Amino acid sequence: MTTKHPAHRPANPRFSSGPCAKIPTFSLDKLSDAALGRSHRAAVGKDKLKAAIEGTREILGIPADYRIGIVPASDTGAVEMAMWSLLGERKATMVAWESFGAGWVTDVVKQLKIDAEVKTADYGEIVDFAEIDFDTDVVFTWNGTTSGVRLPNGEAIPAARQGLTICDATSAAFAQDLPWDKLDVTTFSWQKVMGGEAAHGMIVLSPRAVARLESYTPAWPLPKIFRMTKGGKLIEGIFVGETINTPSMLAVEDYLVALDWAREIGGLPKLMNRADTNARVLWDFCDRNDWIANLATDPATRSNTSVCLKFTDERIQDGAAFAKAVAKKLADHNVALDVGAYRDAPAGLRIWCGATVESSDVEALTPWLTWAFEACIEEQA
Repeated sequence: MTTKHPAHRPANPRFSSGPCAKIPTFSLDKLSDAALGRSHRAAVGKDKLKAAIEGTREILGIPADYRIGIVPASDTGAVEMAMWSLLGERKATMVAWESFGAGWVTDVVKQLKIDAEVKTADYGEIVDFAEIDFDTDVVFTWNGTTSGVRLPNGEAIPAARQGLTICDATSAAFAQDLPWDKLDVTTFSWQKVMGGEAAHGMIVLSPRAVARLESYTPAWPLPKIFRMTKGGKLIEGIFVGETINTPSMLAVEDYLVALDWAREIGGLPKLMNRADTNARVLWDFCDRNDWIANLATDPATRSNTSVCLKFTDERIQDGAAFAKAVAKKLADHNVALDVGAYRDAPAGLRIWCGATVESSDVEALTPWLTWAFEACIEEQA
């Protein structure tokens, strides 16, 4: 290899899209107050779980009459809980433009067998929300983690809709401005923008969603971990920290630390600004180089968290092999870890730019992208 690598590496090479980089000030001693060896039902456990819920409400600006619950199985568990508990009362519209959205389509159409219209778009594109019937229940991802395509705003969602909107916002929450009045169910996990530990999800319910839960019983049996009502009434305890099953109090403490960091730096506006700044570094890099491009075709829909890139040079002989080789070089040199495209996505790179990533690290990464690209082109010859 004749191509010389850059002199400086990112201080933190962790650009994984989940679990994502920890907060910049993270250290294990920050978890010393964790309620380890204590019941989550004890006062100390309940207080910490309630603090996680109310801290989420505070940072995200969630309305006071919306319920927030901590649930099992990360964002996947939260989405499944919502679909299994709420869908079936009316026709559904399933919207997908990447792999996780496609997974929700499969679960609704093939597992629950609900009457549903399916609207999809290719990777890099997005479904036209103006064509969606919001008198049906609509399920969609706000930010496609595996495609790097996001919904730019909620303007197409009518206030007077008859159906519910069920939004998987796991790569959007804490980095993008979510219009709570347009969202009836919102789900996300701690492991994305806040850099928390995996396994726990959060579900946010609007008053309309609560009304549906209390007035509608699905035709199928619900597993215990999906049940949010008892005797036709919402189980209020779930939404004040009385979790359905046992949570990790170490993970809870880690999330509380991340929420404290978010407060210290300036809350949601600063979190969004950090993600925007990080993503802009890569967008500008693509604009300066004709061999790489953003997978999102419309600049308005580019994700500011899971930035997905594709190689466009005509000299590339095998796109998938080439992208894997570039990702491997970056990892081997401890420059960027876990940045290969998702297995179902087009060949390329996926670089996390959420708020816990430092812009100086993204800046330091860009010359290495050029180095790895040129080195892999040279090796093809």
